[in-house]
Amino acid sequence: MRLPPATLEAIADGRIDLAFRRWPRPRVKAGGRQRTAIGVIRFDAVEVASREAVSDEEASRAGFDSAAQLLGFLDRRSEGDIYRVRLRLIGPDPRIALREAVPDEQQAADIARRLSRLDRASSHGPWTRRVLEAIAAHPERRAGDLAAELGRERLPFKADVRKLKELGLTESLPIGYRLSPRGRAILERLALSDDGGG
Repeated sequence: MRLPPATLEAIADGRIDLAFRRWPRPRVKAGGRQRTAIGVIRFDAVEVASREAVSDEEASRAGFDSAAQLLGFLDRRSEGDIYRVRLRLIGPDPRIALREAVPDEQQAADIARRLSRLDRASSHGPWTRRVLEAIAAHPERRAGDLAAELGRERLPFKADVRKLKELGLTESLPIGYRLSPRGRAILERLALSDDGGG
C-alpha cells in the first residue's frame, strides 16, 4: 500500500489513523504489516465502506479536509469498492537495528551460508559478492548505473539488492545504496576467507 511521505509523518505523530482506497479487492489485510520509511505500520482493520458512510471526521483522520475531498480522491479510480483501513505505527523497522549489528563469528557464518544459497538459486549465476563489492565501491550510485556496470537489467538487480537488504547488509538511499556496518563486516570476512584468514 503506497503511503506518501507526508502521510507517513502524520501517521507517526498520530494525526492519521485511517486510509481509504478504491480497490477491486483488498491489497492489505487486517493484522498485516508493512515496512515503511518511518517504521512498521500495522493494519488493524480492512473493511468495505459505502460512500454515504464516509464522514468529514473520518476524512480528517485520513488526512483530507472533508469527505467530499476524500471521495474526489477515490473517484480517480472508477472500478472497485471503497475500503476503510485502520492503521498505526507499531515500531521501528527491525532491519535498521539489524544493519547496525556487526555479526559475531557464528552469525557471520550463517550469513555467508545464506549468501551461498542465494547464489546457488540464481538463474544468472553467483551475484551476492559482486553486488556487495559494487555498492561498497560506488555508494549513492543510481541503481540503473550499478546494474549496467554489472551487465544486469535494472529491475532484477534491484530485486537482488532487496534480498541483501533483508539480511541487513545494505541501506537504500535517496539515490542508490550503501553497505551497512553489518554489510561491511561481511564483505571484509569474505575477503579474509579468500586470503586464508577466515
